Amino acid sequence: MLESLSNVPRDYAWGSPTLIPNLQGRAPDGTPEAEVWFGDHPGSPARIADGRTLVEVRAAAGQEPLPYLLKILAASMSLSIQAHPSVAEAIEGFAREDAAGIAVDAAERTYRDRNHKPEIIVALSERFRALVGLRPVEGTDALLAVLPQLPGVRGLRAALQGADEAGVLRAVIDDALSGRVPEIVADLAAALGDPAAGASAEVEVLRAIAKDFPGDPGLVVAALMNLVVLSAGQAVFAPAGVLHAYQDGLGVELMAASDNVLRGGLTPKHVDVGELLRIVDTRPGPAPVLAPTTDGPAEVFDAGVPDFLLARIEVDGAVALPLDGPAIVLAVAGEVGVAAGVGRVELRQGAAAYADGEPSLAFDGHGTVYVAQPGRA
Repeated sequence: MLESLSNVPRDYAWGSPTLIPNLQGRAPDGTPEAEVWFGDHPGSPARIADGRTLVEVRAAAGQEPLPYLLKILAASMSLSIQAHPSVAEAIEGFAREDAAGIAVDAAERTYRDRNHKPEIIVALSERFRALVGLRPVEGTDALLAVLPQLPGVRGLRAALQGADEAGVLRAVIDDALSGRVPEIVADLAAALGDPAAGASAEVEVLRAIAKDFPGDPGLVVAALMNLVVLSAGQAVFAPAGVLHAYQDGLGVELMAASDNVLRGGLTPKHVDVGELLRIVDTRPGPAPVLAPTTDGPAEVFDAGVPDFLLARIEVDGAVALPLDGPAIVLAVAGEVGVAAGVGRVELRQGAAAYADGEPSLAFDGHGTVYVAQPGRA
């Protein structure tokens, strides 16, 4: 089958009022539009042309839920800092919270299913900024050294000293999120607000966080993280345990279908510090940028997980793509025709289609599409 697919935007506060409407050719109405979900996640299932949700379509065919969720994401301010568990951690955590009698939809519940949630995001805007992973301590100290040396800034620099960088970073995150060092949070925000701090990309991002989340201890965690600035077409991958917080820009996001989130600040939602520290990877290193590989007509972003992979195709005439399972196609530029068997869908940018039981898809026209499928691993 091949069907057009649609959904309504989700109006989270961090969303952009213009990026998704501009992509889809609509007039903005002033409401923040953060995400459009293309998948069968029960939180916001997409619909085919006859009005049925993908949940209903797949259930009627006796099929399991899709292993992935594809989104358009548009941020105008920082999302919460977060990390996701591995499959083993999710299974154990779900069972533990079930045994404790915590309702699956309770605000304090962390494990809402038994799955992991690795994710990739590919930039659509000319600039997409994200904090991903923890930078080596030497780099963080160099960043802090350019700030006015208020007592809290000096205290943070002192706390970062030690041979075991992963252990030091874990202790600093614990102290900040547990509320033991409010003077560091306050002085770091004050130092960032001082013009003497300069206007580097890192300072600019942290300054915006301090303004948008006054007094939030997540500011300290953000100061420890790598800033990655993606250009259109570049991607970053957040595997299990890696802290990340998208900052601003428009992108295509693809993830395993899960609701398991461990938050590390910059949010009014529940932050379980102990559980976050149990699953988070505090080993420092560069941001996990994911380069595509060429496979026939497509550039493929393959994170090596069984849940998903993402292909990008620049359509300029007739192009065919083999499929290996249910697929969702999202057009992000131009106008592209999609055909399979006797079915055909015309996509303008910002529109999507769902294909299942098809060995391949044929594209024509002129534009750019992203195709999500199950992974190869």
